[in-house]
Amino acid sequence: MLFAPVRAAAVFVLSLVTLAGYASDPIPTVSANDNRTPAGTLRGGVLTVDLVVQMTRWYPEAADGPFAEVVAFSESGKIPQVPGPLIRVPEGTVIQATVRNALSDSTVFMRDFGTRPSTREDSIAIRPGETKSIRFLAGAPGSYIYFATAGFHNPDSVEREQLAGALIVDPKGSRANDRVLVINIWGEQKDPSTYRNIVAVNGKSWPHTERLTANVGDTVRWRVLNASTRSHPMHLHGFYFKVTSRGSHLADTSLGPASRNVVTEEMSDRSTMAIEWKPSRPGNWLFHCHLTFHVNDEARLDAPTEGHDHTDPMNHMAGLVTGITVADPHRLSAKPLRASRKLRLYANERGDSATMRMSYVLQRDRHAPAQDSVEAPGSPIFLTRNETTEITVVNRTHASTAVHWHGIELESFSDGVFGWSGAGMKVAPMIAPKGSFKAVLALPRAGTFIYHTHLNDVEQLTAGAYGALIVLEPGEKFRPDRDFIFTLGVQRPAKPSGPVINGGKGPMTPLVLEVGRSYRFRFINISPARSATFAIRKDSLPVTWRPRAKDGADYPEAGRNEVPSNRRLSMGETFDADWTPARPGTYALTVGSRTVWFYNRAVIVRE
Repeated sequence: MLFAPVRAAAVFVLSLVTLAGYASDPIPTVSANDNRTPAGTLRGGVLTVDLVVQMTRWYPEAADGPFAEVVAFSESGKIPQVPGPLIRVPEGTVIQATVRNALSDSTVFMRDFGTRPSTREDSIAIRPGETKSIRFLAGAPGSYIYFATAGFHNPDSVEREQLAGALIVDPKGSRANDRVLVINIWGEQKDPSTYRNIVAVNGKSWPHTERLTANVGDTVRWRVLNASTRSHPMHLHGFYFKVTSRGSHLADTSLGPASRNVVTEEMSDRSTMAIEWKPSRPGNWLFHCHLTFHVNDEARLDAPTEGHDHTDPMNHMAGLVTGITVADPHRLSAKPLRASRKLRLYANERGDSATMRMSYVLQRDRHAPAQDSVEAPGSPIFLTRNETTEITVVNRTHASTAVHWHGIELESFSDGVFGWSGAGMKVAPMIAPKGSFKAVLALPRAGTFIYHTHLNDVEQLTAGAYGALIVLEPGEKFRPDRDFIFTLGVQRPAKPSGPVINGGKGPMTPLVLEVGRSYRFRFINISPARSATFAIRKDSLPVTWRPRAKDGADYPEAGRNEVPSNRRLSMGETFDADWTPARPGTYALTVGSRTVWFYNRAVIVRE
């Protein structure tokens, strides 16, 4: 495939040169690539570009911060880049590459550098000092990834996924007004107890990632490319985004009528997606991975020691986080909201440092709950669509906290991210011990959502600082005999910490249902770092159910057909399904992998 004859008029000439390995050469510094400027020069249907792979120093945080020495791409005569130079060509272009490896001691392997889409994976080995030519048709429009490896690495202790970049093929005669966001990871075992890693979006780790901007009413389009070999559940604060295409580094598929609205979308290794969304409210927002260890202090190149201060407004997060500031120059957004209902939610704790439990407990009558009362998970909060609600969070723990209303369309200040949510000088504060914070929720849709801590995430999430947030239709009452909530979290201080459903409290009594009656199952995954499959089984085989909603957004009627009840949820996702049992008998509600379940609850269906 890679050496196929040219069958198109346009030609894309690419020269790839590897210069690393010479001790006399100074090591250049990587520049973060914002993927706005395509590499090379297009003239007369021929795009010529010379690429270089060389040893570099990558500063993913501050320019004078920690660095790692990595192999990176660059254009010849220009600064090296992570991700690699943007290769963006129109449909029908032919790519012709010359690749030279100037490494003194490592072979470079160009991986899958050929026509898209492709069903086969190829590798071209280029020995030190060797030059090869590659020529291929760019292929179908879509978002793809090109990458290379140099030398041999043990994937159990070393990651080298920075040597990769975006390959975008635009439809002939048009080019979308979009941005390209590439995820790269580099890491290695420094010693038995320390793993140094870089997790970056377009070459930088938060708070040094590029600040994106938009106006109220804009249509924002992004191509998100995961060049790493890890999965990333990507979450947008405050808005839904439409997933318009999904693919791998080798193929891309437009979803067309099957495009869907979500707030969190899992990206598997070396996968791509195109998304679009329309900001309707001004302020600061986030787009980030919802795997906790990719966005907390452990995502820094030199992770802080235990006991690090989490009260720095720009440094309590790190890694795969992108900030978006939405302006409202024409004052299109609504006026400040006035709440018609008010609630109080208490952050409580119990136990010492070794047995600490923390949760958010709702005040249910005129008296505040006891200061040491905790619920696992936090109190479920039931709200009503279009009933603007003010929730005052009161912190009675020893540490600061913050609450994010995950999946809710709300005003930026109430979004709850300490030091960021809001606008200008008015940004959300952390909720200090004995302090409080008021969030106002407009609640434009009914569905299943989450509230959870957004500060010191590992410690507080595993201690229980999360809960279900259910928005009902006006006049609707929650029916616990027909409507079931299953929230996946992680239990601490269990050793080791393990996954639990609904806090793991008490024995699992059978769930008793009736034949012919419809039941709603609401599944939530707010685990820090664990995906799981939720299912209802009969004799180890899944029954069928009707999907109802994803992330609180209802499926269209065409998407509610009966399907097997195997639903994998990544961190930060919710899923609702309706099940009407047709036959009596004993079933099982399972959570885990498809073969190993850590939660297995009997479901008895009676006539």
